[in-house]
Order: sequence, then structure tokens, then C-alpha cells
Amino acid sequence: MDNKHISIIREPKLKGESTKKWVYRSLSRAIMSGRFPPGLPVTISGLSESLDVSTMPVRGALDQLIADGALEYLDNRRVRVPDIGPERFDELIAARVSLETVAAERALHFIDFLRIDRLVALDTMIDEAFQAGDIELGIERNFAFHRCMYEGRPSFVLLPLIESVWLRMGPFMREAVAHLNESYQVDRHVEAIEAIKQKDGLALKEAITADIQDGAGHVGRQRLREVATSTMGQLR
Repeated sequence: MDNKHISIIREPKLKGESTKKWVYRSLSRAIMSGRFPPGLPVTISGLSESLDVSTMPVRGALDQLIADGALEYLDNRRVRVPDIGPERFDELIAARVSLETVAAERALHFIDFLRIDRLVALDTMIDEAFQAGDIELGIERNFAFHRCMYEGRPSFVLLPLIESVWLRMGPFMREAVAHLNESYQVDRHVEAIEAIKQKDGLALKEAITADIQDGAGHVGRQRLREVATSTMGQLR
């Protein structure tokens, strides 16, 4: 397959940022938001063309993403999101719960009213994206909500670890959200925001845990397991 099924948003370059780092950041965002369907081979030349750069920085960024566990090489010209089984998926869910409840608890007393307002706005934007059928944008905004919360108290260790898990989960979340039952109405983000307002650490941890275990943000956990199993079977 070619790369026509993948939409890559070109991130604005940061001041002093190398091309390789910019490519890595752009590809990471695309993978994390589910723009790389599981198992779909994509070519290095196609990615270079999409980002309007030479193949050298693309290969460098891909090497890093492969080391992160987000991609795997098929040959010297193509990569794909690797397969994932139910047990591995459960490990990712457990990792998210462990890391993100700690990050939320650490940040709780550093989250001010301006950040709370931003969280409320992001939660609304998540709903708007899903209602408009833009699944990738909804997933992206969901991660942005969590990132905004945890960045209340910056961490040089926790957040990078959390984002490495998001990288591995993003493509499978996209597959699961596509089959989301519209009757699922529980908004754990609202519960998390209320816990932050009350400075209730236990309630915040419970809301984050429920958000992830209920399906990593509005997705039924069992459906995610089914997607993981189905994908693994198709790739064998």
C-alpha cells in the first residue's frame, strides 16, 4: 500500500529545532492520534514526500520511533505499526494507570484556575471532534487534556514515559473509537476536573483510573481488546 491513507499534519518548526527532531515530532503526533492504521505499510519515500524533506531525517526519526516501540521495519523501505495482542494491550493499560495517576496526584496542588479553564475547554473540544466524526482529532485532544493536567507540575521523567505509552496505544485507540457505542455517556474528564477543583487526590486518581480502564477515554475496554486480537490475527 502507499501512503495515501495517512494524513500527517506538519507541525510548525520550533526555533532552533533540527529537521530530524521536527520530523520525529510530526510523525509521533500522527502515530499517537491514530493516523497510522495498525499493520498498514508506509514507505520512507512517501513520508519524505508528505513532509517535504529528504529521506535522511525521516530515516533518523523512524529509527527513534522503532526504538520507542511505536513502529517496526518491514524492509529497508517500509515501516508499519507493529501488531499487539490482548496481554500486551493490558500491560499498556496498566502502565497508563500506574504512571498517570501518579502524574495527576503530583500535579494536583499546582493546577490553577487558568489551567482548569483550559481543561474544561479541551473536554468540550474532545466532544466536538468526536461528534463531527474526526476521530484522530478527538484522540489528539484527549491526550492534550491529560498532558495539560500533568504539566501542572512539570516532570522530566513521568511525562516522557506516559507519552511513550500513548505512542504505542494511539493506532489501536483509533480502531476502537471507530466502533464506539454512542450510548456511552460517562465523561470521566468532568469527574477529574471536579476532583481538581476540590483538591481531592483520591477522587482524581479514581477518575483517571476509570477514564483509562473504561477504555482510555470514552472507549469500551472490551472493544479495545477485540480490536487488538483482530489486528494481531490479520497481521499474521
